Amino acid sequence: MNKNKPADMLSFAKDLPNICSLVGLFCTVLSIYFAIVGQFSASVIAILWSVLFDWYDGIIARKMKGRTKEQGEFGIQFDSIIDIVSFGVYPAILLLSYGNYEIWFIPGGFVIIAACAIRLSYFNIYGLIDSKTYRGLSVDNNVLILAFVFLFEEFIDHTVFSILMYAVLLILATFNLSSIPIPKFSGKWVYVLIIYVLVLTLIFGKGIYNQILT
Repeated sequence: MNKNKPADMLSFAKDLPNICSLVGLFCTVLSIYFAIVGQFSASVIAILWSVLFDWYDGIIARKMKGRTKEQGEFGIQFDSIIDIVSFGVYPAILLLSYGNYEIWFIPGGFVIIAACAIRLSYFNIYGLIDSKTYRGLSVDNNVLILAFVFLFEEFIDHTVFSILMYAVLLILATFNLSSIPIPKFSGKWVYVLIIYVLVLTLIFGKGIYNQILT
């Protein structure tokens, strides 16, 4: 048997952490779909669950025993590519859709995706400052913060909120590319994330339910 023969590509899809990543990617696809059709509350719910699965793929990978070096390296690259879609492409599409695809939202969409791509590429080379500290804001925090901002969307004029969202995303992109040391939220923080996702899912879900009734 040739030990240098590359593994079959689809064999990596059977790896449990990568299955978790794929579920998260599916949530992202749903969030993009809902953003495009203007169902913004449903879109935010879907992307919150994408973040949760993004956290859990790493937790599962660290706890699993017997994973090969190739599985680990594939998982890192796989997760990074999915992150670009979830935390770069998705926020850009959300911004464009909420702005009714007006041309002046295009530069913001580009900046958001470019900042995400630059940050993830840099991280893949240099990693953390230390085991508990990021350089700059991790891109998954972008959608967590954006979801919180969306709690106030129904109380603000649509045009005003689109400008607010534009500004928030550009500020977040700046923090993504900054050299500010930011603590890595891990360990027991995952329970905080679970509560956050469940609470916001209930809040946005209730809003969707009320819209259906009316």
